Amino acid sequence: MPKITALFWDVGGVLLSNAWDRTQRQRALASFGLDEVEFDDRHEMLVSSFERGKIGLAEYLERTIFYRPRSFTPQQFEDCMFSLSQANAEALQIAQSLARSGKYLMATINNESTEINLYRIRTFGLRDIFDLFVSSCFVGLRKPEEGIYKLALEVTQRRPEECCFVDDRVLNLDAASRLGMHVIRMEKAEQLRQDLEKLGIGE
Repeated sequence: MPKITALFWDVGGVLLSNAWDRTQRQRALASFGLDEVEFDDRHEMLVSSFERGKIGLAEYLERTIFYRPRSFTPQQFEDCMFSLSQANAEALQIAQSLARSGKYLMATINNESTEINLYRIRTFGLRDIFDLFVSSCFVGLRKPEEGIYKLALEVTQRRPEECCFVDDRVLNLDAASRLGMHVIRMEKAEQLRQDLEKLGIGE
């Protein structure tokens, strides 16, 4: 088996909690007493543009929440959105150790909007772990589109068989696997560590 030289990581659901998935949206909407069905109709029409960096957070909120007067401000809602991000400390420690080893190119392949992505990179020290962020908001592509994985390979000049991709969702892993990348489905930190070791990946 070719030696693995590059590790690609999803962020939400692996290293951190999800950023703005259904659970996080439900919590935020409940906090502000908003109607979920009404919001979801608007969210579904905008989420692709939002995560591809075509619209920013201010426009997204204007069109999903603040299209009519509210008893709270956009800043209050933004603060709530950001507060929903939490670290998976054990998984982060694994990634940090692998980064410190210097053996691997470390990069993300993740779907996130610009403001949330930058907040999470800054708040959780991800710049200290990763050499490259192939984030949907930066490259205009989203998982599980094949193009985002191809772009990651092209930019890093790695062959698929030299790469391992870690994600928590099967559909995202399938796309990477079809290109020839090794894949690991993240369920728990200890399971992740064991699956990495099976591929010869370690400090």
